[in-house]
Amino acid sequence: MSIILEVNNLNTRFDTPEGEVSAANNINFTLQKGQSLGVVGESGSGKTQIFMAIMGLLAKNGRTSGEAIFKGQNLLGLPVVELNKVRGVSLSMIFQDPMTSLNPYLKVSRQMTEVLIEHQGLDKESALERSIRMLELVGIPEARKRVHMYPHEFSGGMRQRVMIAIALLCEPDLLIADEPTTALDVTIQAQILELLHSLKEEMGMSIVMITHDLGVIAGMCDHVMVMYGGRVVETGTVHEIFNDARHPYTQGLLQSMPRIDGNHNEDLYAIPGQPPNLQALPSGCAFQPRCQYADAQCRSTQPEPAALSQHRMIACHHITVAKDLIPAMESA
Repeated sequence: MSIILEVNNLNTRFDTPEGEVSAANNINFTLQKGQSLGVVGESGSGKTQIFMAIMGLLAKNGRTSGEAIFKGQNLLGLPVVELNKVRGVSLSMIFQDPMTSLNPYLKVSRQMTEVLIEHQGLDKESALERSIRMLELVGIPEARKRVHMYPHEFSGGMRQRVMIAIALLCEPDLLIADEPTTALDVTIQAQILELLHSLKEEMGMSIVMITHDLGVIAGMCDHVMVMYGGRVVETGTVHEIFNDARHPYTQGLLQSMPRIDGNHNEDLYAIPGQPPNLQALPSGCAFQPRCQYADAQCRSTQPEPAALSQHRMIACHHITVAKDLIPAMESA
């Protein structure tokens, strides 16, 4: 397989009146063509900001450094005119909230056809027909009628399907899905995930799935990247992460998942403490205030990433201490 995205030493910073916020620190990963990567972590861990930086969509007070090489081209620092030739064409993103991502003043037809007119050079009639076919592909009933409706006339699940359709119009090589099932009921969530999986297989595209839900990761992804406090703390294949989690934070995430075979009379586990303030990260390991294994070294020194294999990395001073503490999750 060929590498479609390679990120090297990516750093994202935001300047605020209270000081600098380090949203992403020394991020390194690669994604192969046709593979899917799950990026998981609590809110505020830096997941979304990595890919907003790659897409050139950071807020005005944001700045970034490093490399994000997509199909041989470094996207960071690329002029907007050149970046627009990539965004929405070979690289697309499904944003977290479809109601605020869709323009409430424009019909769905306008919001879809302008993508094809701008990037593919189609005329209005051809763009409309292609938009209708894409709505049908993502499961919108009566697509020829509904394409002329406004976003508020769709349910939450249908709006999310419209967002997916817009992202897929130009048949991208890489789709970034940021919490694509947030606020959807479990039935619609399952339908959206099944849709993304089938489209991935049909179109041969790569997917980055940004989520806090490890259940979504287990069903969708080939590889997993776990983030905490703006840093990558563990990476591996889905099988390695779910069956041999080594970082205490990854362990905590797995323990906090409800299990069918678990003891339903016991309270669900919760990681103690709160996620760190990115403006005032603790000294040493960012997770040490919440970690049962923390010692003096953890409190004084930031652990360096240690490679265990080609796809396996852990940033922890106690790499072996977590082994075998989490029951194997055969469903993964």
